Amino acid sequence: MGRKRNRTWKYFYLSIACMILISLAGCATLKKMEAERETREYLITARKLLDQGDYEGSLKENQKVLSLYDNVPPGDEALFNTGLIYAHYGYPKRDYQKSLDHFERLVKAFPQSPLARQAKIWIGILQEKKKSKQENERLKKEIEELNKTIKKSNKWT
Repeated sequence: MGRKRNRTWKYFYLSIACMILISLAGCATLKKMEAERETREYLITARKLLDQGDYEGSLKENQKVLSLYDNVPPGDEALFNTGLIYAHYGYPKRDYQKSLDHFERLVKAFPQSPLARQAKIWIGILQEKKKSKQENERLKKEIEELNKTIKKSNKWT
């Protein structure tokens, strides 16, 4: 008779332990779902702020996502958005090099992301812009040198 009671208590303790494990697993799942929901809200807010022209606010929201998901999705979306902001014509602190860096980081960290293809296009465009700017600078220097030469030759005549 004593053995049956021991078995009953063992089942009771086992049931309690299982319920504790299930509740802990449920809490972890709930925390993960909460973090994902929070991240989605950050991205939605970032898009809204970008549409309103609040580039700094949008950058901050995307940075929050990157702090949570640096090398896993939706970090790819935050990197892409940040690259777009730095290349945006309306952003007064526009920085094509930072934009290029973010797109390159996206392609490197998330090669399978659907945004990686778009980032590669942006990389090509920004690299062409960089080359054009360098060529313009070179031509300006040549023009300055030619103007100096012309002025010198005009003095002798």
